[in-house]
Amino acid sequence: MTTPTTAQITMYSTPWCGFCKRLKSQLAREGIEINEINIEQDPQAAEYVMQVNGGNQTVPTVLFADGTALTNPSLSQVKEKLAAQ
Repeated sequence: MTTPTTAQITMYSTPWCGFCKRLKSQLAREGIEINEINIEQDPQAAEYVMQVNGGNQTVPTVLFADGTALTNPSLSQVKEKLAAQ
């Protein structure tokens, strides 16, 4: 279950994902809040990730407020997307 957040983005991740940890720390350094969801503990989130990634549970998958998603984005890609919203 997710809690309400002021975050503009949701990051689907797993605890063991190095790319997820790196992106999460980069976003934190930039002051960008995220709502993080562990797909290993949330079957619906895992289904969503598979839906946007051609059947693969690829993380990090980042969902933006406009409904679009990026898979394993760089910090600059996330910042560009947020600036365009």
